Amino acid sequence: MEIIYNKVFLEHDTGMHPENKKRLKCFGKLKETKIESGEKYLSLIHDKNYVQQVKEACNKEEYLDPDTYVSKGSWNTALMAVGATIAASEKNGFALVRPPGHHAHPGRSSGFCIFNNLAISVQRLVNKGKKVLIFDFDGHLGDGTMDIFYDTNKVMYFSLHQYPAFPNKGWMDELGEGKGKGYTINVPLPAGTGDDLYFDAIDRVTPYLKRFNADVVALSAGFDAYLGDLLLDLKLSFNAYYNLGKLLRENFKNMYATFEGGYNTEALPFCVFSFLEGINGEKQRFSEKSTKSSLDTRKEYDKRIKELEKNLKKCCKI
Repeated sequence: MEIIYNKVFLEHDTGMHPENKKRLKCFGKLKETKIESGEKYLSLIHDKNYVQQVKEACNKEEYLDPDTYVSKGSWNTALMAVGATIAASEKNGFALVRPPGHHAHPGRSSGFCIFNNLAISVQRLVNKGKKVLIFDFDGHLGDGTMDIFYDTNKVMYFSLHQYPAFPNKGWMDELGEGKGKGYTINVPLPAGTGDDLYFDAIDRVTPYLKRFNADVVALSAGFDAYLGDLLLDLKLSFNAYYNLGKLLRENFKNMYATFEGGYNTEALPFCVFSFLEGINGEKQRFSEKSTKSSLDTRKEYDKRIKELEKNLKKCCKI
């Protein structure tokens, strides 16, 4: 899985904001990829009126919502983020983009996200007859993505995320509706969750994910579950991201990824490179002591995971 990147992603100027250009500058000099605008794909997910609203807001340089600021450069940057994610879906690549996308809904922005880069790319694949598994390992629930595919059996959405935390959704009983019942799986992790419980959760859910037998696996690749992140209180190590990449490589084929959250710019490159080394079967260059959850965190986790397993046995159709 190779990185797809272009300096155009620095043109989304948010000023003093957690989602700022330092999130990509911290990677140093990266090889640039030629990227095409994703504007023609927006209608796969987003309402026409919302797209126009974004364009006008960028011209005025204002907030789309209380968390999401846009500048004049944001319009083109957001279109290129969609285009890069489409390219990643065609090349099994890792789109290192900003702004992120998984909180964006068809008709509104949310949580630093303007257009839902991953959802657009997934809908394009679904329209081509593909079954897609979305594996969202950002530390926040991708509520936009979840809601978009909540009622379909063509897409399975899986998320591990801190709860309670923004956007305060993604509980064990949120499993989809209609034809999509059983095709959404949420693991709400208590604050303080470390490497041990994180992989316990993945191990318990992986059989359901594999039985879905997806043609493509789309990764919402967020790194804000790292132990030093500014916005959450999860405790993953660099080792966790390497082992997550390795686990994905061993269990799935035909994968691609797009960048979501991750706000500790000192650690962010090590998290991303560790993940890519794991998924590419390369030697791990960066390691640190794996983390363990406290007894109180484990007790809360055990209650939640047992409830999830009970719910899945009742409604999961695969």
